[in-house]
Amino acid sequence: MGNSELRERKEKNEKQPISSDIKTVEAYMKENAGVGVSFDLGFRKLQILGTEIDIYYLTGMVDTSYVIQIIENLVKINDVEKPDPSKIDDIIQNRLVHMQVEKIDYMNKAITQMLSGLIVVFIDGFDKAITIDTRHYPGRSPKEPDTEKVVRGSRDGYTENIIENTALTRRRIRDERLRHEIFQVGERSKTDICISYIKDVADPGLIKLIKEEIQNIDIDGLSMADKTVEEYIVSQGKNPFPLVRYTERPDVASAHLFEGHVLIMVDTSPSMIITPTTYFHHVQHAEEFRQAPIVGSFVRWVRYLGIFMSVFLLPLWLIMVMDPTLLPQNLQFIGPQEESNIPVVFQLLIADLGIEFLRIAAIHTPTPLSTAMGLIAAVLIGQIAIDVGLFIPEVILYVAISAIGAFSTPSYELSVANKICRLIMLVITAVFGVKGLMIGFTVYILLLTRTNSLNTPYLWPLLPFNFGASMQLLFRVSVPLSKKRPSIVNPQNRHRQS
Repeated sequence: MGNSELRERKEKNEKQPISSDIKTVEAYMKENAGVGVSFDLGFRKLQILGTEIDIYYLTGMVDTSYVIQIIENLVKINDVEKPDPSKIDDIIQNRLVHMQVEKIDYMNKAITQMLSGLIVVFIDGFDKAITIDTRHYPGRSPKEPDTEKVVRGSRDGYTENIIENTALTRRRIRDERLRHEIFQVGERSKTDICISYIKDVADPGLIKLIKEEIQNIDIDGLSMADKTVEEYIVSQGKNPFPLVRYTERPDVASAHLFEGHVLIMVDTSPSMIITPTTYFHHVQHAEEFRQAPIVGSFVRWVRYLGIFMSVFLLPLWLIMVMDPTLLPQNLQFIGPQEESNIPVVFQLLIADLGIEFLRIAAIHTPTPLSTAMGLIAAVLIGQIAIDVGLFIPEVILYVAISAIGAFSTPSYELSVANKICRLIMLVITAVFGVKGLMIGFTVYILLLTRTNSLNTPYLWPLLPFNFGASMQLLFRVSVPLSKKRPSIVNPQNRHRQS
């Protein structure tokens, strides 16, 4: 079925009102929802005060105890109420003892609500349906994310359940101005997407922009959840650098909400999208803010050094190997001490790609085996490669240092983008020498300078320069001294403290 046919069918279904004839409703549910064909679609018929009642639900997403309780309450109506067909809908609604009960008018919404985990009740003779929210999504309990661990701090993390995720955020921001607006995206998947922001802090223009981008998503389904949404919201193109930040920690997400950022939550994904972000948002980590300011600053400087080495160490060392005269006499020891039949640049490329092979293999290897695999690769393969003359020892050393710097990058997406840039700079340096290194460095900076994320300069606060924000970039400032929100998010209220 083509997109035009899907759109026509969608428009037709959206205009399909609920029929007052229960038989028509039953036929529609069988034809359009697969009731009676799909085994996980539950269906019960009841006779209440002489009126036929149909109940529909999805067995895997409702709490069974609530379903039983609701049916019992409806059946008991026959014992205590006198038949009055004109008030049957009010009587039934009063007996649905649950906190979220709503009346709906259209069949497509009834089906969507049922497939989302709600119970839908149809009453013969009435052109409305009643929905009861008893959702009970299968999933795991909140636990600390593997990629954002801290020495001290909370051990909870977002899960694949959007209801739990909003609750984890509410637990940290008990402000009546916190907003969770939900949308459904995907012609077939109807995936729930929630945008979160603090009403009197976040930029209304940014909120409007994100809403429009989400509402304009035209796709059959969001199987990859947050990543698909990201690609619709920001124009990535050929730029390898991440334009949004991901986090699975509620404390990190809440801190960004207080600053004026907007969060995007996608059901079935534990990762929250933080918008807008700059390059330096991707190099921050919660550990810096869980330690004393001086300790946090030290950790930040070490991380900056690791990121710098992950990008520029190998090209710099290669240029020293190609032209040893660039090295002072007392630094001659860093060059290769042995001759090799394979050019050093090829050794670096092979070793660097080998590290990437190990990373990919570790992802696909069961956890009990991944440690053993790492030991085999590091000890056996590395040593044997040196013994047979494939690598010289210095190549293994500097590639390992560069890899450690990449692993110290908090953002996985940024570390991979830096790896691509590093490989390109290695090739350019090998071909053009010192000029190639300068060209690679210049292009790297220019690419970052020209990058924007939702109209936000990627290198802020360096370009455009902001002295106060730059100092907070270098030093972890204590919370009592952080009285203003970052200007880059255009907050409505700049002051965090009076």
